[in-house]
Amino acid sequence: MMKIKIMLRQSIGYFKVIVFLGLFVFLAACEKSTDPPNVILIMADDLGWGDTGYNGNEIIQTPHLDQMSIDGLRFDRFYSASAVCSPTRASVMTGRNPFRMGVFTANNGILRPEEITIAEALKSNGYTTGHFGKWHLGTLTHEIRDANRGRKGNTKDYNPPALHGFDVNFSTESKVPTWDPMKKAIKGGAEYEHYGTHYWDTDGNIVTDNLEGDDSRVIMDRVLPFIKNAKKKKIPYLAVVWFHTPHKPCIAGPEYREMYKEQNEKMQHYAGCITAMDEQIGRLRAYLEDIGEADNTMIWFCSDNGPENGNPGSTGGFRERKRSLHDGGIRVPGLLVWPDKISKGFTTDIPCVTSDYLPTIMDIIGEDFAAWPNELDGTSLSPLIEGNKLEREEPIGFAIGSQTAYIDTRYKLYCRDSIFELYDMEKDPYEETDIQGSFQEETDLYTDQNIDWLNRCEESFKGSEYGLESVDRMNQKWQNPLKKNRAKKNEKKKS
Repeated sequence: MMKIKIMLRQSIGYFKVIVFLGLFVFLAACEKSTDPPNVILIMADDLGWGDTGYNGNEIIQTPHLDQMSIDGLRFDRFYSASAVCSPTRASVMTGRNPFRMGVFTANNGILRPEEITIAEALKSNGYTTGHFGKWHLGTLTHEIRDANRGRKGNTKDYNPPALHGFDVNFSTESKVPTWDPMKKAIKGGAEYEHYGTHYWDTDGNIVTDNLEGDDSRVIMDRVLPFIKNAKKKKIPYLAVVWFHTPHKPCIAGPEYREMYKEQNEKMQHYAGCITAMDEQIGRLRAYLEDIGEADNTMIWFCSDNGPENGNPGSTGGFRERKRSLHDGGIRVPGLLVWPDKISKGFTTDIPCVTSDYLPTIMDIIGEDFAAWPNELDGTSLSPLIEGNKLEREEPIGFAIGSQTAYIDTRYKLYCRDSIFELYDMEKDPYEETDIQGSFQEETDLYTDQNIDWLNRCEESFKGSEYGLESVDRMNQKWQNPLKKNRAKKNEKKKS
């Protein structure tokens, strides 16, 4: 560095000064690129694929998400690992399908302590870690009544972020109103009572300050100081930011409702709270720019599943909604900005999933997966980020209730209540025509692969990787979405 400064002082021509300044900037950029990236994982709650401007919504204003789609990598076939929230969150944490750990649906099972989380893995690599917003992978207290499962004496479901590698948290067990998150309106009046779900801090205390107004702003008010503190200590950070928006109770503040005054009341609240969340994402990006952290920070964005029934959310035309493994229930907005590595925005239609987060990030920081003790369902997206082709080793598997799906680049196998269907997703992205009758060989192949994958999930659930302590603790039974299908297939063979 000193040599460059001396040479600059000795340069007598303007051209030489420019050349050496360029070299200085280049060397500084090279030095910066060797630092491990900061990681921010943002997730909306029940946001549909078609609820963003960049995906064609003409009502809901999402200028900051739209800008991310221009600046970074836009995933046009990004999937949540499940059609409801808790399982998808488990996939983000572990890189594994939630069926492996018994998070079969919402409010069911916990993120098992034996699982290796992205927070634990990054913490062992020198990161500080924080969780902010909705947790939904277990309860945050066993002392009082709280949210869906928290109650005095319920230690079985007690499972806060601190048990999974998080240094800091500002978290709720489950949903809260998206405006004034601690308040439940009393029907027919202007009075309120406590909603029944608390925010909990790192030490297991109930948070009581700065909880009014937009819930996304309440959350971001805790994220930014966490980032500021990490920068001050000169250590990389993982911030998991899981907004409640636009999950019910879906409420927008007056200024955000006013933006949509031409819409009906339900849409005013729905669109208003999404725009408020988008505003906080813009606030985050601006803050990172201001403190010089933007270039080497990865910001990922997605939703945990498709839009809720009864909300005016949009699937963008994809079939069905939340709780369905048709694409309307699991295809969600997916974005990544990382200026150090993605200098020009581009899109991909390769199927990707929330289980890909962990292997991608660990691959980027140099983790050797040869020694990873648990089988991963996700794959590293590093080739895509670098602008290269991605080849998945196997299709992406999904399961919930009596549904299962198996998605490859072209074909999607779907099954509900013992009925198999096959779709050509390249020609028929809206799943309008079942082609399994004409493509029985492909249907049988994907069915056999899907069953094999589910068998591996069952082995994980029953302790093949780390024993049965959590299975016994939770007293869960394996839920096989293909049990009836197997019986029906056997009946067909006999007949």
